[in-house]
Formats: sequence, C-alpha cells, structure tokens
Amino acid sequence: MFLLIVKIFRPFLRVQSSFWPLLVSIIVFSVTGNIVLLISLKISFYSYFISVCFLFLVIILWWKDFLRESILGYHTHKLELSLRVSVLLFILSEIFFFLSFFWAFFDSSFSPCVEIGILWPPKGISPISFYSVPLLNTVILLSRGLTVTWCHHSIINNLFNSSVFSLFITVLLGIYFIYIQYIEYDESHFSIADGVYGSTFFIATGFHGFHVFIGASFLLYTLFSLLLGNILYNHHFSFEAAAWYWHFVDVVWLFLYITIYWWGGLRC
Repeated sequence: MFLLIVKIFRPFLRVQSSFWPLLVSIIVFSVTGNIVLLISLKISFYSYFISVCFLFLVIILWWKDFLRESILGYHTHKLELSLRVSVLLFILSEIFFFLSFFWAFFDSSFSPCVEIGILWPPKGISPISFYSVPLLNTVILLSRGLTVTWCHHSIINNLFNSSVFSLFITVLLGIYFIYIQYIEYDESHFSIADGVYGSTFFIATGFHGFHVFIGASFLLYTLFSLLLGNILYNHHFSFEAAAWYWHFVDVVWLFLYITIYWWGGLRC
C-alpha cells in the first residue's frame, strides 16, 4: 500500500547516492588513456585489457543495481516511458554517429582527387567482393534479426524454452558475425593506412563490428536475466531496449553493404 501511494505522488525514482557513475567515468578515462599510450608509446597491451575488464565488471554491477530497483517495483509506468525515450534518443545519436562516416565516404567517392588517380575505388585498391564474405554476413544479419524477433514473441507469449533458445541463437550469430568480419579483414588486400578508401572502409565497418559486440553483450546479459526469471511477459523492457539496438545495428549494416561494399566497389 505504501509503495502504491509513493508511485502515485512520486512517479519517478529518487536515485540514492551512488559511486557507479564516478567509477565508470574514471575507468573510461583509463581505457582511452591506455589506447593512446598503446598506440603512441607501444606500452604493454595488458594494461589496456585490464582496464576494459574492469569497465565491463563495473557496468555489470551497475546493471545489477538497476535490475534490483526494477524488481522492487520502483520503475513506474512514467519512469519506464522516460527510459524508452532515452533509449530512442541514444539510438538517434548513434544514427548521426554513423552518418558522419557515410558523409566522409560519399564526399571522397563522388569527387575523387588527383592524389588517388581520380578513380573510386582509388588506383591500386582491390575492393572486397560484395558477393563473398559480406554477403554471408548479410545472411547472418537477417537471420539474427529473425531470431531476436522470435525471442520477443516467445517472451510475450510466456514461452520460456523457446525464448531462451532463440536468444541463445541470436547471441551466437552475433559472435559468428564478428568472427567472419575478422576473417574478412585478415584476407583483405588493403589496410586502414591505404588512403581515404582504407580509412573510411575500416572505420565504418570496424565501428559497426564494435556495435555488434556491444549488442551481443547486451543480449547476453538479458539471456542471463531470462534464465534467472527476471524477464517476464509483462516485465521485459531490458530485452526490448537490447532488441531495438540490435535492429538498429542490422539496419546500419544493410546501408554499409549497399553503399560501401556494393556501390563503393564499382569502378567510377
């Protein structure tokens, strides 16, 4: 009764003092600093790896506190609505993030300069065939989009075994996508140092692969929550947020495949 009265007169949770934001900001600074030191001074890779591990550990613990607040009933309808808007705004910021990469690619490809032979792809660059490894990754992408939708419908219909199986397959497809992209990078005949084509190609596709890794980690967290019984047919916003992010990453890949792999591989 007391919790119901609190929800009516105070629809938003008054967050208690927490050290997680400060700790995450310090560790993120450490991660970026270690990247700079690793590139410029060639220091040991282990310091960067340890800082990344600490970052994931703190994020998991922070998610645990957030999940506990949700289970205790502090996430009211109005608060959940604000969380949905926040996730959508985050995805919108990611759209503009990738838009800058597409802008750089089209700006360089529509008017290739003399230094690259007034050609696109530049002279001496052998682009990756769009119907080889990228086509396989596109099939994997469409498959994982179907499996995450299957999982969503299974959760809504309270089908536990089906939801666990489909979510597990989705995570595996995400990991397999990253592995195939690694093979693609390893077998490519150009690198990020090969002018504007190499830099735009590897930055755009590489950041997409990093987003796939983040999305797979997010879905893996929801898989553990599902196994623990914390995701129910009427209480599964964390999965919905992960699914929205997953579909966004899929759409970005379709644009990458059409523009950079297919159209960008044609001689102009």
